[in-house]
Amino acid sequence: MIAEDLETPVALVCTEKWHETPDTVSFVLACPENARRFHFKPGQFASLGFEIDGQIAYRAYSISSLPDQTMMKFTVKRVEGGQVSNHVIDHLSSGDRVQLLKPQGAFNNVDCTHRGRVALISAGCGITPVMSMAADWLSREGIDVVFIHIARDVRHTIYYEELLHLNTVHPSFHLKLLLKQAGNSEHMQGRLDQDYLLKMCPDILERTVYLCGPERFMQDVTTYLDQIGFQMADCYQERFSAAAMASDSPPSDTETGPVTVAVPGFGVTVDAQAGDALLDVLESAGVPVIAACRSGICGSCKCRVEQGQVEFSSQETLSEADIRSGYVLACSSRIRSDLKVSL
Repeated sequence: MIAEDLETPVALVCTEKWHETPDTVSFVLACPENARRFHFKPGQFASLGFEIDGQIAYRAYSISSLPDQTMMKFTVKRVEGGQVSNHVIDHLSSGDRVQLLKPQGAFNNVDCTHRGRVALISAGCGITPVMSMAADWLSREGIDVVFIHIARDVRHTIYYEELLHLNTVHPSFHLKLLLKQAGNSEHMQGRLDQDYLLKMCPDILERTVYLCGPERFMQDVTTYLDQIGFQMADCYQERFSAAAMASDSPPSDTETGPVTVAVPGFGVTVDAQAGDALLDVLESAGVPVIAACRSGICGSCKCRVEQGQVEFSSQETLSEADIRSGYVLACSSRIRSDLKVSL
């Protein structure tokens, strides 16, 4: 089975699970029938479906293992009130089946070309895609890697022991941890700013940067890079969330009132209100739309508006051809009129 060729969900089995930090777990998925290998580009993510209360809930997670192996590793951090993250941490067990969709994502070390030396900059669970990228480069290329990671303390540093191991065995891997509380460790303590960035990577202007983490963190880093004259075309970023509309945000004008949403392919016509999120309406009507990231990033909820109008906040994964054809991301679209939709 070649993971990047998957067009429909495939059932894998959880073969192992462990805690990385008090609020983060990693788990391994493999094919139960045979030892087929999974092909993807390091840095990409995949949408995973978990059965929760009799329903399959999908979420997108970065792949943290290497490609061409007979397993895939994922790491999930607990999100307060998060349906899937809490299920994974509290209830996922070895032997449980998990649905896998096709790996995707433009943030990877194949399409995002580098200049020979790289700086990987991450915070929190933003470490997951860059960890896969670093491990892949170290396994096959003579790439010089400065690995900058920001965390609360050693105990809350994801992959801490693995990072120390890479730093010991690979002369071309340079680990730079900046912790809010360094304790008795030898790592730096403080809050990332322009001075710390240059201290950890003095030659950053000569490197290609790969950046992933919370939105505010990424905004700060790009500001620091811009201020020191970095060529931003050599900075690649992965966002785990978009500026998607909050579920209680009204549409941009005062239009309200009843509308209908028809999905002829599933024999569904449902009443809604102007301003409702299209994804919420489709899900409440029982339409089997997949929504993995719910923030306009992964593209799994792409659908076509054949008639009517929506207001959208993200077109992150849509091509120009998609947009011309009327495709939208259901998670980032609000209904403006009667709709006819196809999946």
